[in-house]
Amino acid sequence: MPRPSQQLHPHREPAATRAAATVLLLRDAPGNAGLEVLMTRRSPQASFAPGAYVFPGGAIDALDGEPATQALADRRPAQTHERTTQAIAAIRESFEELGVLLARRADGRFAGADDIAALDRGAPFAAQCAARGLRLAADAVFLLAHWTADRDLPKRFDVPFLVARMPEGQEPLADETEQFEPVWLRPQDALDRHTAGQFFMIFPTIRTLERLAGFASADAVLAAVAHEQPLWTSCPRAGLLGGREARYMEHEPPYGELALVCPDGQIVHPLDWQPERPVALLKNLQRLTAPNPGAMTGPGTNSYLVGDPSTGYIAIDPGPADEAHLERLWHAAGGDIRAIVCTHSHADHAPGAAPLAERVAATGRPRPPVLGLASAPTARAASRFVPDRTLADGERLTLTGHRLEGDVTHTLEAVHTPGHAANHLCLLLREDGLLFSGDHILNGSTTVIDPPDGNMDDYLASLDRLDTLCAQHGVEFILPAHGYALADARGAIARLKAHRMARESKVLAAMQSLPDGSMDDWVRQAYADVPERLWPVAQRSLLAHVERIRAMEAGHA
Repeated sequence: MPRPSQQLHPHREPAATRAAATVLLLRDAPGNAGLEVLMTRRSPQASFAPGAYVFPGGAIDALDGEPATQALADRRPAQTHERTTQAIAAIRESFEELGVLLARRADGRFAGADDIAALDRGAPFAAQCAARGLRLAADAVFLLAHWTADRDLPKRFDVPFLVARMPEGQEPLADETEQFEPVWLRPQDALDRHTAGQFFMIFPTIRTLERLAGFASADAVLAAVAHEQPLWTSCPRAGLLGGREARYMEHEPPYGELALVCPDGQIVHPLDWQPERPVALLKNLQRLTAPNPGAMTGPGTNSYLVGDPSTGYIAIDPGPADEAHLERLWHAAGGDIRAIVCTHSHADHAPGAAPLAERVAATGRPRPPVLGLASAPTARAASRFVPDRTLADGERLTLTGHRLEGDVTHTLEAVHTPGHAANHLCLLLREDGLLFSGDHILNGSTTVIDPPDGNMDDYLASLDRLDTLCAQHGVEFILPAHGYALADARGAIARLKAHRMARESKVLAAMQSLPDGSMDDWVRQAYADVPERLWPVAQRSLLAHVERIRAMEAGHA
């Protein structure tokens, strides 16, 4: 974890969460028109999400977990006490707010209009059900997802989003106090109305509907959640995009950067790619993105400055020889660049190194050495690179400074990680547990492995080494050469390796089904999920997989 002393923003304790539950009542639209979900509009005077269209639900009451209430509920064998309590809360809330009663009579039939009419929405719920001989159908309520409200909100709920089929013969009727205007909608129609500004919804509702839109029927949803595990869990984070708040889930590219820069949920970090200025990520870390966006570079090459005014700076990956970008790097460091490290020799990473060193020297400061590994003979002509000095695997570069509050040190350790390129390095910022991954790990795409300088076996072995390194040093964040910072470093590495192995399985299947096929034939089959315009590039990684597969086959012969 980054040292607290290096965080940009003072610690702010997020509000404590309150336990709640919500339920998505589902039905199949008449005429096989698709899945529909019941939604309702919250009161304009509500303290949380006033006027928003939501699913029925609310806070979990202590009585929902009491033995007497639990004894009234039917449950599945795998349904825990906690899950049953959540289901009971959702059943109670859907009745109190919309008059929908997920309960069964003694003969097993769902409650009808006469049962609903006999119950008072304002009186204790479970006791009334017991008096009428109704059992709560907790076994018909399944867990879809789990949301925890964003850290920036003053009122936060910890909420399972549950699903259940709407009982036949019942009609929703809003209480006209908390909820108004119940309406059945196909998920995509609700999203379209929201986009048109006609149907206000909050972030978790929107993202839940986006996932729900992929299901054709209520049966399909219930089949997907039958394993008793949520399809997703999320505690979103927010940043600024175009000057406006934008929220993201854990799997989305900006999430990790927001976790790094604003761990307590402060909504202050700009997410716009802005090559014209440095972006502070920590007090000792700035990112400057070169103005070279493209299919292979994403938003551009990230150059990093590690250090602070008391220690001087180490520049990582100065990028292409772009004078304006190098000027911004030099200026952001106050001219005090002590060393320049290139993670590898590709044309979007290393050409700016020597010009940046000369720019520093021209102001009378010592010329910073350009460090890294020389390109191998296998490198393409455009990637020839010879550093001033070779960085040994495990070598440490240390910056030290003196402040009124005490001495400070920033230590970068070099890690040889061949695979994307034979001379590829990653760098570990030891004091803050940060991994600078160059092109070995990217955010938003996977790196190309281009033989002969690229090698898939080496790439996978380097991933394993980085995983071990992250475990040893508690690394949680990865700083890639393209894209935002990544959180959950070991999880990101595991997902990347799983993706590579899944792709290799597709390559092997293509080779087996088309033994006399060409590389074009194989890429068409193995990369069918990738846009065709990218197949020429994908074919380079396909070749790396083919070489690995053939080497393994030869080893087993």
